[in-house]
Amino acid sequence: MKSQNIFTGIPQNLDQELFEFLAGNDKVVIEKIISKGQKSPESGWYDQEKNEWVIVLRGKAVLSFEDETPVHLNEGDFINIPAHKKHKVSWTEPDNETIWLAVHY
Repeated sequence: MKSQNIFTGIPQNLDQELFEFLAGNDKVVIEKIISKGQKSPESGWYDQEKNEWVIVLRGKAVLSFEDETPVHLNEGDFINIPAHKKHKVSWTEPDNETIWLAVHY
């Protein structure tokens, strides 16, 4: 077995968000997400079939939820988003990578 580092393999040019599958099965998926200024489209919401637990490992972000106050996330902050809780990414740092660890369960 070989260890890996969550902070390696970050591309210099991030024209779009990067989603990297790290581990999982038919019940749980763990992925690394890297954002650099990306956000969700203005119209529409994520409406996921599974719960999502997400932590910001590096950087900053803002999540918006339908009819609720935005949630600001800094390094080390995490949130559990229930299935079908409509949400979107409203902001990520434009000059630095925001590295997320997401667990879909």
